[in-house]
Amino acid sequence: MSVKNIVIDLLKPLEAKGYEVWNVEYAGGRGEKQLRVFVDKEGGIGVNDCEIVSRFLSEKLDQNDPISEAYSLVVSSPGMDRQLIKDEHFARYLGQAVEVALYSSYEGRKKFAALLGRKTVKELFVTPIDRNTFAPECGELSIPGELVSKVNLLIIM
Repeated sequence: MSVKNIVIDLLKPLEAKGYEVWNVEYAGGRGEKQLRVFVDKEGGIGVNDCEIVSRFLSEKLDQNDPISEAYSLVVSSPGMDRQLIKDEHFARYLGQAVEVALYSSYEGRKKFAALLGRKTVKELFVTPIDRNTFAPECGELSIPGELVSKVNLLIIM
C-alpha cells in the first residue's frame, strides 16, 4: 500500500469530526522527504485544526511506523486556489471559475481560465473565460483527460 493510502486510512477517524482529507503528497529529493497532508472542513481550516490533525497523525504514524526513512510532516489547508483532484472536488465546484493547466497545447492553449463543466473518465468540459471580465471567450471545450495537468480554483479578487 502506498504512503498516501496509508495516511488516508489513518485519518479516517477524523472524518467523524468533520475533517476531509483533500490530498496527501509524499515526496522529496536526496535529503529528507516531506509528507504533506491537506485537510479541509466546512467553514474552513485554521491553525488549531492543522495542529489537531498533525498531532493525531503523528501519533498514528509513530504507532504503525509505515515510513522507514526520515521525513517531515506538514499539515495545511488546500488553500483558496486549491487543486481539484478527486471526482467529488470537480462535482462540488461545478460552474466555478478555475485555472486549467495542460501538458501540451489544446486549441492553441496550455493554460487558461474557464468555468468548470462536468468531468468524465476521459474528458474535462470547460468554458474558457476572460480572466478579467469572466465573460465566455467561446463555447464549451471538451479536453481529453490525458492532456490535463491540473485544475485549480481561480482566486477572484
